[in-house]
Amino acid sequence: MAIIVFSEPIVSVEWLHSNLDAENLIILDASINKVGGGDNDLKSELQIPKSLFFDLKEAFSDVSAPFPTTFPSEKQFTLEAQNLGVNSDSAIVIYDDKGIYSSARAWWIFKAMGHNNVAVLNGGLPKWIDAGFGSEFKREYKLTQGNFIAQYNPEYMKFFDDVKQASSQKSHKIIDARSEARFKSLEPEPRIGLRSGTIPNSLNLPFEDLLEDYQLISKDLIETKFKSLANKEEAIIFSCGSGITACVLALGAELSGYKNISVYDGSWTEWGSLVPE
Repeated sequence: MAIIVFSEPIVSVEWLHSNLDAENLIILDASINKVGGGDNDLKSELQIPKSLFFDLKEAFSDVSAPFPTTFPSEKQFTLEAQNLGVNSDSAIVIYDDKGIYSSARAWWIFKAMGHNNVAVLNGGLPKWIDAGFGSEFKREYKLTQGNFIAQYNPEYMKFFDDVKQASSQKSHKIIDARSEARFKSLEPEPRIGLRSGTIPNSLNLPFEDLLEDYQLISKDLIETKFKSLANKEEAIIFSCGSGITACVLALGAELSGYKNISVYDGSWTEWGSLVPE
């Protein structure tokens, strides 16, 4: 059987269907509910066959932290990845049930923890089902304990003090993935009690602008959108509501050839909570 090594950060549902039996392939379902709910249907009860659940909210977050979906420690990530059967040579495909949403966050965490042979399924579960490929009701699979050991690369993640400095010194382009209405405080934040606003000196590129019919728009169109905000030599920090959809922008940026990119872990939930109006 073939050993998979990814050359790009996304794969198609057709590619995955053709490579389901690859020796080193692991398929992870990183689906989560959106803040505010109202987004779930039957697809949430289904999965791609042989998928393992990547528990972004609990197993792969620091649940002791004050803000949601906080970046985990090396130790925690190593333990939980090994529990999923992840080896150092595993080829990991990550998807979610909304197209491309939380799968990008799981992809980014793997890269930050030193596992680069990882890709997002373009279009996720909706495109898999639309293509007529088989799905199953969610069930648990158990793989042999893996041997992957995380090695955190701090260049991937930014935290409050980093972003505060970058904002005041304008050392990075800070690009916010929230909707234009949220970015401009024209509609309230979906998280109860969180104020509206923006990080000073930040720009807006809604993550949904990179998506059409559940999947990424063309690489050329994505690159055009990024070029209007930052060139490829500039350092970029992506932000959003809670560090989830910022990773969709990171995915698009990497696909477009941007290298000096990072994600603000706490994003607006942290900034809006810690910095008064």
